[in-house]
Amino acid sequence: MSDGVSERLGELEEAVRRALDVLGRLRAENAQLKREVRRLAEERKHALAQVDAILKDLAKLELDRRPE
Repeated sequence: MSDGVSERLGELEEAVRRALDVLGRLRAENAQLKREVRRLAEERKHALAQVDAILKDLAKLELDRRPE
């Protein structure tokens, strides 16, 4: 019976090691995804600022064209 317990303990230790490896990879992937989200949010912010500037320029052009 002792051999079965020892064998099971070895299996559990190996399962814990695998779980820790997976957890480490998931944490690294999560950090990478968070960086990507921050980068995309910043890119979106810049794009919106550019669109806003273009719309303001277009509005000025339309005001300049209006006959009095």
